[in-house]
Amino acid sequence: MTTLKKSRQMTIGLWAIIWFTLTYMTIASGVSIATHNWEFIVYIMVVIVIALAALAVHRSVGLSTGVLLCLSIWGLFHMIGGLVHLPADWPIEGTKHVLYSWWIIPGHLKFDNVVHTFGFATATWVCWQAIKQALAIRIPRFGVLTVCVLAGMGLGAFNEVIEFVTTLVIPNTNVGGYTNTGWDLICNALGSVGTALIIYYWPRPKNSQERR
Repeated sequence: MTTLKKSRQMTIGLWAIIWFTLTYMTIASGVSIATHNWEFIVYIMVVIVIALAALAVHRSVGLSTGVLLCLSIWGLFHMIGGLVHLPADWPIEGTKHVLYSWWIIPGHLKFDNVVHTFGFATATWVCWQAIKQALAIRIPRFGVLTVCVLAGMGLGAFNEVIEFVTTLVIPNTNVGGYTNTGWDLICNALGSVGTALIIYYWPRPKNSQERR
């Protein structure tokens, strides 16, 4: 595949992801405003800031289409997690019958846990691509991946700071308590470490210059 053709395909993929993201963000914003869900308006603003930051990183280092798509899907999970209501007889934690509160495996695994694991696995992947491009690294080494894991977990901790601030300014949120925060941090760590292991052990074609 020629460089020009590959660049054109990546540009088309980027715009498809942008329009996909704008579509679900517009729908989520409309629903939140119509239902006076001010807590979720804050989350939407946070997702917008993250999206703009991701685009800024992309302009600097050229993130792969795969990681950009995962970031968009992560944002979609956030939107449906807080806006999709569940039947009254579905097992939940707390009092709000939304997807975020759903016990996929009662007492063991919530939808929120899956979102955290996926999200900060993706964040760690972003960190790897950014560091790899900035330092011209082609082979994933243990030390560099350790930095990526710590960066991904740090972003996860920053997310918990945002959630804590939300509880201070908005009453009756669905953030959860100390135990919920602890499990969020554990899921963030699992996602970060899992991504690092995949990057480290993923088969690499000889002399490949492709981003992963």
